[in-house]
Amino acid sequence: MNKRYRAIAEYYDAEYAGSKMLQQDVPFFLGQLPRKKQHILELCVGTARAAIPLAQAGHRVVGVDYDRDLLEIARRKRDSVGIKDDDLSLVHGDVLKLKLPEKFDWICLFFNTLLAFPTMVEEDALLRRVRAHLKPRGRFWVDIFQPDLNILAGVQSRGFDPHLFHVPALNRTVYQTTEIKRHLSRQTQDVTFHYQWFDEKGRVHREKNTFEMTWLFPRELCLILEHNGLRIERLFGNYDGSEVNAKSPRLIARCVAF
Repeated sequence: MNKRYRAIAEYYDAEYAGSKMLQQDVPFFLGQLPRKKQHILELCVGTARAAIPLAQAGHRVVGVDYDRDLLEIARRKRDSVGIKDDDLSLVHGDVLKLKLPEKFDWICLFFNTLLAFPTMVEEDALLRRVRAHLKPRGRFWVDIFQPDLNILAGVQSRGFDPHLFHVPALNRTVYQTTEIKRHLSRQTQDVTFHYQWFDEKGRVHREKNTFEMTWLFPRELCLILEHNGLRIERLFGNYDGSEVNAKSPRLIARCVAF
């Protein structure tokens, strides 16, 4: 079994606060929704970064995650902005084994999360759960990066994407870098987030978070979706609504159940 991504819960919102992509993905998704109130399931909801604005826009949202620490932060954030549990329900569970007593107009999976299920067995298990929880003609929204062949040509990347972030809850400023080791024959990569911070006595502390990911090209994405009863209606290359081309940074698929 691969090592699944599990965030350091108190770091999560702070470490991604400056991401331009995460300032664009939810507004773009909201723009795809009809005006009528929708029943939405967000898989791997995390700290409810996306689920809260979806509920604030008037939709009924259920968010599922297997990490209790992330869900506790999500509940605190939800409650702090006055959203009721009836409007945003947060459920602890494994999305690969999900059996909810309801079906949804939309199911969404943001921010490369599909790629954190790197085997075909896991991808099929996840997408079967998606298909089982969609209403007839329901929509599935998935957002991943488009592989860059120039980057994939390098077997290992060190010191990638260095940046600082401050964690208010811990009064801690953390320096983060990313290390990636690619296994081209398996089409997977081991991703390690390295964290370093100093305490009030000047002592250095180091932490790391390692997990496995895959990558998917447009044709592969189409094939695994169709294999599980999901047809791509539109495939966008970025959050401006542009069509996919060779230089597009994203593969954003709006799918319909068939």
